[in-house]
Parts: sequence; C-alpha cells; structure tokens
Amino acid sequence: MDYPISADDNGINIKPELMVKEKIYHYEFKGKVLLLFKDSQDFLNCYEIEEEDLVNHLKNSKNNEEVEKILEDYIQQANLKN
Repeated sequence: MDYPISADDNGINIKPELMVKEKIYHYEFKGKVLLLFKDSQDFLNCYEIEEEDLVNHLKNSKNNEEVEKILEDYIQQANLKN
C-alpha cells in the first residue's frame, strides 16, 4: 500500500482514502514533523511538531510503532498527561 502522505514543491499532499482509521502517520517536512490520523468518524486530524529534540527523534524513527513509543515517552517525561 502507498503511504498516504507525500510532498512536492507545492507542499504536503494527503490521500485520506489510503489511511487506516485510528492509525498515526508521520511525515517530516521542512524541519517539522506532521502527525496525521483519520478518526472513527473519518475526520482527518493533523498536528505539527516543531520542538527540535522531539523532531530529531521522530524523523529518525523507522515505523509508526516507534513514533508512538517516542511520543508516549515524551508525554511521560514532560508530565503532559494532566
């Protein structure tokens, strides 16, 4: 299956029809990491991460499971749960 996110000179291209619901997709673009997922109601959610340390960890990740682990660790270390 093709990855649903790509980029060209005009910016980011997203193909929601290729996305699995409730699965996080990540894409590094211009020094930022975009996190995207399609929820159970087919709404597309997008988050942009600019924090340099976190971006460096995420863009070196090999798969979505590793991205989720990095984000979970970051949330716990930064005490962002509440």
